Amino acid sequence: MSSHKIIIITAPSGAGKTTIVKRLLREMPELAFSISAATRTPRETEVHGRDYYFLSADEFQQHIDNNDFAEYEMVYAGKYYGTLKSELERIWEKGQYPMVDIDVKGALSIKEKYHGAALTIFIQPPSLDALRVRLSERGTETQASLDERLGKARYELSFAREFDHIVVNDELERAYGEVKAIVDNFLARRV
Repeated sequence: MSSHKIIIITAPSGAGKTTIVKRLLREMPELAFSISAATRTPRETEVHGRDYYFLSADEFQQHIDNNDFAEYEMVYAGKYYGTLKSELERIWEKGQYPMVDIDVKGALSIKEKYHGAALTIFIQPPSLDALRVRLSERGTETQASLDERLGKARYELSFAREFDHIVVNDELERAYGEVKAIVDNFLARRV
């Protein structure tokens, strides 16, 4: 297991994580997106097996019972997300490194299991006010969901110091460069 490296990037919703992850995947062919399992309903543009493995609550529970997850969490009330071990294996078998884009607790769970083979990067917004503006500008949030996401962000920020690296995304180009350099250094290192 120690020969298989994993890159884990996490951030509060709206911190710019998805933009950074997508660009890393575009520019670094040795990385492959690790598709998470989720019990939530797909959004209009989402495809099963590309964006997520959309599972029923019963299917998800069956995977828990079978110890199929590298990590899983109830991220929002009644909504489970997890990383299937088979997904990590699928990527390693192709000779690539999994790029795991998950929440804080999930990231720390994988780090605990895979230790030095896992790199954890926390993308931090410049401030909660900046995060509120970014989330509001998306136009996808109700006031209640905005408040829920900001509350969750405040909680997630309290774990930032437990990550291998913290990158403040105050300017996207600079933050991306910093993350890419961290990933390059990690992949070049022997574990």
